[in-house]
Amino acid sequence: MSSREMVVLSVGGVRFVTLASTLLRFPESRLAQMLNNDDREFKLVNGEFFVDRDGTLFSYIMDFLRTLQISLPTDFSDYQRLQREAEFYGLYALANILKQEHLLKPRLEILEVRFSLQDMQAFFRIFASCSTTVETLAEQITVFSGQQSGQNWNSPFSSQKPLVPLPLERPSHHDVVFQCGTDYSAGDQFVARYVSIKPDNRKLINGTNVLGLLLDTLLKDGFRLISTRTVSSEEKVECYSFERMQKPAGITITVNQTPGSSGAAQVKRSQVQKGK
Repeated sequence: MSSREMVVLSVGGVRFVTLASTLLRFPESRLAQMLNNDDREFKLVNGEFFVDRDGTLFSYIMDFLRTLQISLPTDFSDYQRLQREAEFYGLYALANILKQEHLLKPRLEILEVRFSLQDMQAFFRIFASCSTTVETLAEQITVFSGQQSGQNWNSPFSSQKPLVPLPLERPSHHDVVFQCGTDYSAGDQFVARYVSIKPDNRKLINGTNVLGLLLDTLLKDGFRLISTRTVSSEEKVECYSFERMQKPAGITITVNQTPGSSGAAQVKRSQVQKGK
């Protein structure tokens, strides 16, 4: 059979259409042998190959054959059943990965925002269980500083007055610290700190406004607010706790397709999870 020929499979009554080259990705698999009529489990009926297996799970098998990547829904739980299906079809590279569920399951990620007001300044500390999330937020948040005249909480940013971007404080890989607001300097001069959070282009000086934008950014990124509490009433420190299901790193299986090979496969992570 030519690798460009169309192949129709009926798996448990669910119909799939693909190219022969897709089924030949792993030459020693039963799907490859099926094309040569070398497997009695597959019945050729009216030009379609029929096999009495789970059609829903076979959709993940087909996705794997087409992309050589393992991508499962966040609520997927049938790892053992899918592993058995992979073994049945002779796709042992896939079956071996499915045995390691921890590589594929999403993990719960916790993030905490601490916010405090002191006179005309606001202080923020973001802690996350995943360091990658903190790095992403650090790239989104920019603090600008400059000497301003007659500035207060409600004064808008003047583009005519140059501001200097400041580096964010990173006490550890899991948290980031920054502040905004005004601090009295001399005469009517103030040291002002503005905060910008991408993709929003505004430069905000009011701590409450920055907090609102930060919380809105986290919610848009898939976090869910689970609690708010006052950590210290004297210091006016508030804590906002979030959680979200963190998707696992992508897993790609590279097939050795050199002449004479038997379809040996290697597994690699397409993204490295830095968060522990």
